[in-house]
Amino acid sequence: MKYRQLAVVVMAAGKGTRMKNPDMAKVMYTVGERPMIEYVVDLAVHLQAIRTIVVVGWQKQTVMDHLGRRFEGVICVEQHPQLGTGHAVMQAESMLNGFAGDVLVLSGDVPLLSRATADALITLHRSGRAAATVLTAVVDNPTGYGRIVRDETDHVVGIVEERDASPDQKQVMEINSGIYVFDRAALFDGLKHITPENAQKEYYLTDVFRYFWRNQLRVRAVQAEDAVEIRGINTVEQLEEARSILAMRAVPSGS
Repeated sequence: MKYRQLAVVVMAAGKGTRMKNPDMAKVMYTVGERPMIEYVVDLAVHLQAIRTIVVVGWQKQTVMDHLGRRFEGVICVEQHPQLGTGHAVMQAESMLNGFAGDVLVLSGDVPLLSRATADALITLHRSGRAAATVLTAVVDNPTGYGRIVRDETDHVVGIVEERDASPDQKQVMEINSGIYVFDRAALFDGLKHITPENAQKEYYLTDVFRYFWRNQLRVRAVQAEDAVEIRGINTVEQLEEARSILAMRAVPSGS
């Protein structure tokens, strides 16, 4: 398999309204005494990404200042106004001019993702020569999440949101994590074909998959072994859960 370079785009522009502190960017809340954004950018470093682009927005300066002190070479770009996940990734395009490898899209509020799971995602993406590969998880209660629909060859042929799911699709326990790896050319070509024709008037990153399927481009999926890894942090309660999980991970086995 020919070696391909990796770039990472981290979505970190969100306000985190449910965290109830408008003076702090959501990704700057600490888990294990470190802002959660650090875990995500550390992962990009461990994956040997040649470019790491963090899309900032709410309280951007605190995020940019912290990353500037903690990491070398991280590029920050602003998303303003914030018009959805697809729009966030669009902001990184100019920073990836001349880059022809794969683009891993991470969320700045998902600090528990392991290097092993990210490696598995990238490996399957490359071996399967996919336009995109989705990280998924099987959960006991998938209510509220987008469901993964596969065909008989195990390729992904649909990501169906809860509100659009049929009764049968609502029984699917495999969910979309919002973490993806794309072929760079396919990603930005697809983004040119999405529109904000939805109730929120936003550009959804998942809409690029419809473009891929219309054009017979291959989409694969990898299941995380532990669904905990894909948990996003949107509330104070979820933050406390993540802190507890990280504390348990830090305890040596057998203790």
